[in-house]
Amino acid sequence: MKKLEFVLIALIVFSSGCQKQNDSRIHVREGVASDTLGSNIVTRPVVHAFSALIGEGIEVTQAVTRRNDAGFLELYVNGHNKSFGTKRFRYRVEWLDEDGLMIETKTSVWLPFSATGKSPFTIKAVAPRPQAVNFRMDTRKWE
Repeated sequence: MKKLEFVLIALIVFSSGCQKQNDSRIHVREGVASDTLGSNIVTRPVVHAFSALIGEGIEVTQAVTRRNDAGFLELYVNGHNKSFGTKRFRYRVEWLDEDGLMIETKTSVWLPFSATGKSPFTIKAVAPRPQAVNFRMDTRKWE
């Protein structure tokens, strides 16, 4: 039993020291790249269980707004799913006018979204009226 613990610790230390940062524009998928703790057939169940145990999920890394050529506000929400499993959730964008009041619209509904495990994602939304100057976004579990 102690040998198994030693081997697992050695694998963790060795694999964490050998990872390189790649160009973010190039995605080398599992099965093509070198094994990591999460993709190795021996350690995968433990790493996935630990990921679920600590509750890893999505992380929003950036929210960018801009006006398109037609004068409508566009929202781009970039994020990363830190868990090993696909995260399915719903989101809703509410558009706000210059006074901070919500613009009533039929497009402010809960929309489904899936973020693949250990992958980046982008959500894009366009305001329904040119009067929108800001937004509020909410998420909830997909039930």
